[in-house]
Amino acid sequence: MYCTRNVTDDLIWVGGDDRRLAMFEGVYSVPDGVSYNSYLLLDEKTVLFDTVDRAVESVFYENVEHTLNGRTLDYLIVQHMEPDHSASIEGILLRYPDVTVVCNKKTEAMLYQFFGTDIPFHIQNVAEGDVLETGAHSLKFLMAPMVHWPEVMVTYDSKDKILFSADAFGTFGALNGALFADEVDFFGDYLGEARRYYTNIVGKYGTQVQALLKKASAVDIAMICPLHGFVWRDNITDYVSKYQMWSQYEPEKTGVMIAYASVYGNTENAANIVACRLRERGIFTKVFDVSVTSSSEIVAAAFEYSHLVFASTTYNAGIFISMDELLHDLVSHNLQHRTVALIENGSWAAMSGNKMRELIEEMKDMTILEEGISLKSSLKTEQQTDIDRLVDAIAGSMEKEEAMAEEKKTKKWVCTICGYEYEGEELPADFECPLCGKGPEVFELVEE
Repeated sequence: MYCTRNVTDDLIWVGGDDRRLAMFEGVYSVPDGVSYNSYLLLDEKTVLFDTVDRAVESVFYENVEHTLNGRTLDYLIVQHMEPDHSASIEGILLRYPDVTVVCNKKTEAMLYQFFGTDIPFHIQNVAEGDVLETGAHSLKFLMAPMVHWPEVMVTYDSKDKILFSADAFGTFGALNGALFADEVDFFGDYLGEARRYYTNIVGKYGTQVQALLKKASAVDIAMICPLHGFVWRDNITDYVSKYQMWSQYEPEKTGVMIAYASVYGNTENAANIVACRLRERGIFTKVFDVSVTSSSEIVAAAFEYSHLVFASTTYNAGIFISMDELLHDLVSHNLQHRTVALIENGSWAAMSGNKMRELIEEMKDMTILEEGISLKSSLKTEQQTDIDRLVDAIAGSMEKEEAMAEEKKTKKWVCTICGYEYEGEELPADFECPLCGKGPEVFELVEE
C-alpha cells in the first residue's frame, strides 16, 4: 500500500525508507538506514522530481500511482544520475511512456550509458537558468556540477520558493515517519549523520559546493527538498551555515581528534595518556581506534575538530593498514586547515611517523607540529617529557590561533534578514550575504 506525505498542498513526497541497507555506496555504514526522496508536483502539468533506488521501488510506484490518481505523468526531472536516484527511471517510463524527461546534456549522455539506446526517452534538454512552466509553478534550473557528480543540477520553484537540492543538504538515516527537520531534534540527534554524509559524500568538492551556495543565495528559499533526509522549512540558515563551514574546510570546534592504530595496546596507551593530559588542560578530546571505527566516522570527526593526532605502529616498514587507509581517505576528501601531531611506534624500525607526514603534507594548509613522539615497543617513564612537550605544543597552537582570530576580528556585523555574521576590519561596500544574498544595507554593527 502507498505511503506518502504532503510537503505542500500540491507537492507530495513519494519516496521510501531503506533500513536493510548495510553499506551506502558499498562504503559507508548506515545503521539507521537511509531515505530515498522523490517528490511529485500536481500542477496543470504533473512533475516528478527524480526517482528512487531499486530497494524501495515497489512502494515508490504505488506512491506515484496513488498520488496521480488517474492523471498522466507529464514531466520527470532528472537532477542526479546516481543509481540510488535513477534506478527506477526505466520503470517509470514503462508505466508512463509519454513522459518527457527534463535533464541537461550531461545527464542525457548518462541516461543512455545506464539504460542503453533502446529505451524510448522523450528528452527536453535544459541549461543554466532555463525555466519550465507547469501552470502555477515556474521551475528554474541551476547547474551544480560535482556536487557530487558532473551532471548534477538543482531546481528552484519560484512560486513556493522551494529548492530541490539533489544530494546537497542530505543526511543519512531513515525518516521514520517524519518528513520535516523540525519534526525531530535535528541538531541533537541527526547533525552527526548530516556531517558524516556531507564530509564523505560531498566533502572533496568544497569549491563546487561554495559555487552552489552562491547561486542559492541569489534566490529566496523558504524550503529545501533534498534527495536524502529531511525537508527543511524552518531554521534553514542554521543548516546552510554548516555547509558554509564544511565547504570551506573550517573546523566547527576547537578540540583534538585522536586516531590510533595499535596491535598490542602500546600505541593505544600513548594515545590515551595524551588524551588524559589534554583533558587536564581543559581541552576537549575525541579518541578513535581506526581498526574498530569505520573510516567515515573518523573523516567526519576530522572535519569537525581543529586539531588532529594520528598515532600508528609501524607495519611492513610503513603505516598500519587501517591508519594508512584512513589517511588516504582524508587526502582524497581534500581535508585542509588543520594542526596535526604524530605518534609513531616501531620495535626495530619506526617508519610510520615519516610515512604519515608524507601523506598529510599532500593536504593543503596543514600544520604538522615538530613535537611528535617516537616509541620503541612501548612508552617509557622517561618519555613523560615527550608527552608534556606534545601537549604543550597543541595547547600553545590553540592559544596562538585564538589570539590571531581575536586580533583579526575587530568588528562584527549581523544580517538582519537571516542572522549571518560577518567579521572583519570593515564590511565591504559590495558585500553580499552568502545566505540570503542581501547587501550591506541590511547589516548592523553589533560588536567593536
